[in-house]
Amino acid sequence: MKKTIRTAAGLILLSFAAASGFAQTENPASPAEAKTETVKLTLDDAVNYALKNSRALKSSDIDLEIKERASKYSWNVFLPSVQATGTMSRKNEYSPSTAAIIQSAVSGGTIAVPTDFEDEESRWSVVGGVSVGLNLSLAYIQQIRASKASYEAGLITWEQNSNETIVNIKKLFYGILVQQENLKIQKTSLENARQRYFQADTNFKNGLVPKIQMLQAQVSYENTKPTVEDAERSFSQQLDTFAFLLGMPVGTDIELEGSIEPSYIKADAGELLAKYGPESLDIKSMQKNIDMMKLQLSALNLASYTPALALNYAWQPVYTDKAFGFMGDIGSDDKWFDNGTFSLTLAWNLTNMLPFSANRQQAADLKANIAKLEITMETLKENQKMQVKKAVDTLNAAKEQIDSMGRTVIVAQEAYDMSARSYRNGTTELLDLRDAESSLNQAKLGLLSKKMAYISALMDLETILNTKLTN
Repeated sequence: MKKTIRTAAGLILLSFAAASGFAQTENPASPAEAKTETVKLTLDDAVNYALKNSRALKSSDIDLEIKERASKYSWNVFLPSVQATGTMSRKNEYSPSTAAIIQSAVSGGTIAVPTDFEDEESRWSVVGGVSVGLNLSLAYIQQIRASKASYEAGLITWEQNSNETIVNIKKLFYGILVQQENLKIQKTSLENARQRYFQADTNFKNGLVPKIQMLQAQVSYENTKPTVEDAERSFSQQLDTFAFLLGMPVGTDIELEGSIEPSYIKADAGELLAKYGPESLDIKSMQKNIDMMKLQLSALNLASYTPALALNYAWQPVYTDKAFGFMGDIGSDDKWFDNGTFSLTLAWNLTNMLPFSANRQQAADLKANIAKLEITMETLKENQKMQVKKAVDTLNAAKEQIDSMGRTVIVAQEAYDMSARSYRNGTTELLDLRDAESSLNQAKLGLLSKKMAYISALMDLETILNTKLTN
């Protein structure tokens, strides 16, 4: 019995560990309501609530949004670069030739000094400008395709995280149900021990049984109470933890509604792999990563072996008169001229084609990583076969054990009922009755454990194949 209880407890702890990445942000009810009302949760309620409040999934949503935006606007590499400028500049000093003219005019008095050289405004100049540049490369096309492949890979990753959340919450839900049933069994055993104690006490007072029999019943009852109290406390704490993981307020009283009754299927590993094997999200995700890396390699090769075309047009109006009067002379052709240019540049970095260049070394690294991913893909496919076969074997074995242990429970229940009647009639010892009760409890917990194993294996199989195998 202790071994079976430890097995059930292990399943529960494993479920908690798998669901440790899930947390909360929303509340199903106000704090006041949470303290006074019991929140009843079915399996679907728990899953839906976790999906809405999981921080891990919200983080995945942000990652997916980033990839989606990058894919949606990946064409922006073809947007021209447009820049507008306006400059007013002041000369700190006149040029030496200009200074000599001014000095000669001032000292000799034979040349009239132009007013342009005497005032502050002559030091200033005004230049405006609008430039448009556009770079074109065949590599951009592959970069756009790589961005879209990255978004598609992000969709698969998001779906994987969502499925993982659902599976973990379901396993956790069923794990708590197992402990709930275990607690019910222990409470039943406690009540049976109490009744036996009071019956033995009554019989002792009436002189029907010796004192030792009454004391044995009392000790059995008193020893059972702490075990049940510990189980109740542990169960309550795990419900609190479950509520916390779902995102409910601390102290929310929750009650799980459901049963541990698996939906049985006929499973054949070969047929399942042939039908659903390619639908595995792990395999799809790996294939997308390979495709994305191949597109990156193609973009790098195009950038290395093909030239890039740069188109540039600049309009640069320059004002040739006094700087502070340019606003009044806008439109005056004799005081403005365009100093801009239009150019077409064909650029080709020939160094990048050298086999020992940094560019070619980066391409070699990409090829090596692609080869590694392809090996990983083969490993994933072989691992999928192994995992599917393992899950199918577990399902078939669990189904047979469930049928066998179901019959064992019936027999153990009948044996216990007979022992209880015999004990009440005084023809069976207390130790024999306790053995019969222990065998019954062990059979019940064993049946629950195998049902939980079947449900868990079925969920794992559906996750591996990325399909729903039950209605």
